[in-house]
Amino acid sequence: MAHDDPFADVSPWDEPATPTDTTTEEKPVNSAAPTTPAPFKIGLTVKAGPDYGAEWLTPAVYGHSAVETAIRGRELLTAMKDEGLIDLNAKFADYTRQQYKGGAGSAPKKFENGKVVASNASSSDYTCDHGQRNFKDGGSWAAYFCGGRGLDKSEQCAPLWRQKDGSFRSK
Repeated sequence: MAHDDPFADVSPWDEPATPTDTTTEEKPVNSAAPTTPAPFKIGLTVKAGPDYGAEWLTPAVYGHSAVETAIRGRELLTAMKDEGLIDLNAKFADYTRQQYKGGAGSAPKKFENGKVVASNASSSDYTCDHGQRNFKDGGSWAAYFCGGRGLDKSEQCAPLWRQKDGSFRSK
C-alpha cells in the first residue's frame, strides 16, 4: 500500500480489508505460537548515505531458530521495499530536514579513529605539509596537530598551540 505523498491525509485503515492481490499470501514461518521469548535476534541498519546526516532505518527481527530469524529478516527487508517504507523514510527525513531551523553550536560530525568527533569550522585555516591539521581540546589547552597519518613523531609537523589571545602558533 505505497502512497505517492507520505503526508497526504490518507489513513492506511481506510484501505479495503481484503487484499486486492490474492496471489501473494503471507505464511507464518512457525505456525505454532511458542510460549518462550525468541532467543535469536537480527538487528539491521539500513543507511541511505555515508555520512551521519543520512537517514537510517534500524529494524529488528526475532525468531526461535537461526533459520527462522534469517527468513523473517529477508521477509522484513523485502516488505520494507515493496510497501514503500524505505522511500517513505527518505521523504520523511527530507521533510524533517526542511523543517530544521538550526541551533547554536550545531557542527557537522565525522568519524575519526573509531570515534564520532565534531568538525571544527575553523580547522580549514590550519593545514600543514601533510594535509588538514587535527584539532584537540584538553580544556585548559588546545592545539592543532599534524595531519600526517602513520608518520613517526619525528616526521610530524610541530603542533600549533592556542595562545591567550585565542590564536594558534607553534612554540
